[in-house]
Amino acid sequence: MAVQAVRSPASQLHGGIYGNLSPSNRKHNTVVRYGCGSWKRCRIVAVLASLREDDANGRDNSTRAMEVKKILEDSPLLPKPLSSNQLVESVSNGSRIRVAYQGVRGAYSESAADKAYPNCEAVPCEEFDTAFEAVERWLVDRAVLPIENSLGGSIHRNYDLLLRHSLHIVGEVKLAVRHCLLANHGVNIEDLRRVLSHPQALAQCENTLTKLGLVREAVDDTAGAAKQIAFEQLSDAAAVASAEAAKIYGLNIVAEDIQDDCDNVTRFLMLAREPIIPGTNRLFKTSIVFSLEEGPGVLFKALAVFALRQINLTKIESRPLRKHPLRASGGLKYFDYLFYVDFEASMADEVAQNALRHLEEFATFLRVLGSYPVDTSML
Repeated sequence: MAVQAVRSPASQLHGGIYGNLSPSNRKHNTVVRYGCGSWKRCRIVAVLASLREDDANGRDNSTRAMEVKKILEDSPLLPKPLSSNQLVESVSNGSRIRVAYQGVRGAYSESAADKAYPNCEAVPCEEFDTAFEAVERWLVDRAVLPIENSLGGSIHRNYDLLLRHSLHIVGEVKLAVRHCLLANHGVNIEDLRRVLSHPQALAQCENTLTKLGLVREAVDDTAGAAKQIAFEQLSDAAAVASAEAAKIYGLNIVAEDIQDDCDNVTRFLMLAREPIIPGTNRLFKTSIVFSLEEGPGVLFKALAVFALRQINLTKIESRPLRKHPLRASGGLKYFDYLFYVDFEASMADEVAQNALRHLEEFATFLRVLGSYPVDTSML
């Protein structure tokens, strides 16, 4: 097969980084800080207050709305997300661990980054790919990215990126998602005609939004929806986003906990350039990816290596094998898949090592993505 087993991803990672970057690129650079107390923050508050005053008096506030938009876009309190072509320009202040996440300020991913690494310098990225690249290029220290949601299921894009890149899973964090309906101050819930948010967030609040009779409009992310509501000073629209987004963008929470299911939890992966040394002093989880030959009972045999050793599987996900999606066998063509599996065991345990040795006997490809402590904060 075209895909080869990765036996020492750490050594390959170092070579790739140092081969592509000059020493100057690995020095501390500067990134926009989210500090407090700037004159722009005072001006934001003043202009927002003035906007509300103008609105209450029936005066045109379009000019001031544009001013708010410009101030917020330029403000160091609201850094623009990194894009792929800006990666080389990102700089560190050298004081805190820097953690990349996808989205803009106020996103649930930012909250997950703060939970995973308290007091970190959270760095927003436009795309998941950009967050992976930022870690690989030494522009940030870690990335915290979603991998599955209890209602919406797996985030397939990040499964594919785990294989494409050489980062290691060093931890996980689970975040309870509490959706709020956010609108500009002075806007009542009966004034609303439409709602903006990420497609998954809209789906997770289906019953509430249907009762309110709101037209759904999908955007890239929840916090981005809140940002748009504030920037454009919309009076007929609301956003489904977090309470934190309401604070950041100066919006009013017109309804709280509007999700259909209270058990709405997103699991995030903590990614780094180097793996951690697995231990046996606490509950560990190991994530692997492998592929198999076509044949009857082959997947059963693969999963049996864990069952025979009383190892509990917590997740299994299949994804198409890119570049080789079809396999010919016996005159027929079959879809070719990669299997992602999470199991409860540390790679420091001999039983886990024996299970993977057994799996290697018939797997055409096998890679350990990480062995890391389980997040028990929500158990």
